[in-house]
Amino acid sequence: MNVVVIGAQWGDEGKGKIVDYLSSEVQKVVRFSGGANAGHTIVHGDKTYKLHLVPSGIIYPDTVVILGTGMVIDPEALFAELEELEKQGVSWKGRVLISDRAHLVLPSHRQEDLRREEERENPIGTTGRGIGVAYAHKAYRDGVRLADLAWPRHIASLTQEDQDFLALWKDRLLPLMVDLASYIHTGAPREEEKVLLEGAQGALLDIDLGTYPYVSSGASCSGGALSGASLGPGDIDHVLGVFKAYSTRVGNGPFPSEFDGRNQDGLETHIRELGREYGVTTGRPRRIGYLDLVALRYACRTNGITSLALTHLDVYDTLETVTACIGYETDDQTLDYFPASIPLLERARPVTKSLPGWQRPLGEASSFEDLPREARDYITFIEDYLEVPISIVSVGYQRNQTIVRRSLWGEKV
Repeated sequence: MNVVVIGAQWGDEGKGKIVDYLSSEVQKVVRFSGGANAGHTIVHGDKTYKLHLVPSGIIYPDTVVILGTGMVIDPEALFAELEELEKQGVSWKGRVLISDRAHLVLPSHRQEDLRREEERENPIGTTGRGIGVAYAHKAYRDGVRLADLAWPRHIASLTQEDQDFLALWKDRLLPLMVDLASYIHTGAPREEEKVLLEGAQGALLDIDLGTYPYVSSGASCSGGALSGASLGPGDIDHVLGVFKAYSTRVGNGPFPSEFDGRNQDGLETHIRELGREYGVTTGRPRRIGYLDLVALRYACRTNGITSLALTHLDVYDTLETVTACIGYETDDQTLDYFPASIPLLERARPVTKSLPGWQRPLGEASSFEDLPREARDYITFIEDYLEVPISIVSVGYQRNQTIVRRSLWGEKV
């Protein structure tokens, strides 16, 4: 079975933990989009793994992980990450593969990224790692795929600096290359093999469906999993959307449910510290706001999300009330949908609904029934608004602090 896992907000939803949890059962994990600007944190006991390019299933010794066709890969960053994993006791050789159609990030891409961001009248807030520029050159049709390392005429068209860079990494990259279009369709029959397709960033940062132009440059929606993993629409069995009990965003762009910094009585600081809301890649503090159910419903509808994973619910353990955004108030109307207009989103103010908090720790709960009634009511309220079931609830950073209400490996939805 093939299960897609995507972020259902603006990224940083806890996809790494969820993919890691599910990876103990799977044979393959394919990261289908993004580059080293993404960051996934995995906690196993007293060890913390911070991943940027390598799929989250790498921690499990029998799992094969594949950097998919939709990715843009910085070789220097990739091998630095693999070396760090090796230092932490993770043996990766023979288990990390790269699609031959994946594109490579070059030194010139990083330089152009920084220059363009400085020149923008409205900066996007990129990480400056050349991701967007690599995708742009892919669209220009002058990018470099892994397979192109064996195409001397194409490599000769690059700057000398880029040629020297690729020559440095070529002999380490080529042994990892795989024809993903063949590989993903061989092996055990589909009904006997479990494959996770792991996204980066979030649905609201997708180049087409997100808050353009304040988006990432790749396909972070569920549709990106198809081309990124060389699959067709009929090959997908489930789409799992991961979201936090509140909303966060990194970088610039509209954020209707964002705290205003005046009226939340320390709630922003409380969430940032308990939720560790700092970028894995940049260390930047994340912007924080109420759970935005309007945006989340939009993500569910446009991505065909069949079930959801709720993370960071324990961050609300001490609060008297928990609040969610259920609409947007503008100058002359109230919206119950997520508009494309950036000026409209920037003017929008959250219409909120508050529910009683549970005021007790959730970390020891091992089933839905173990949760306090108020926490169950909050979950049910979200499900009713979205009309999508919540299959997984995370109540802490540790792998065992995960409640599975419904298996993703059952019959196709």
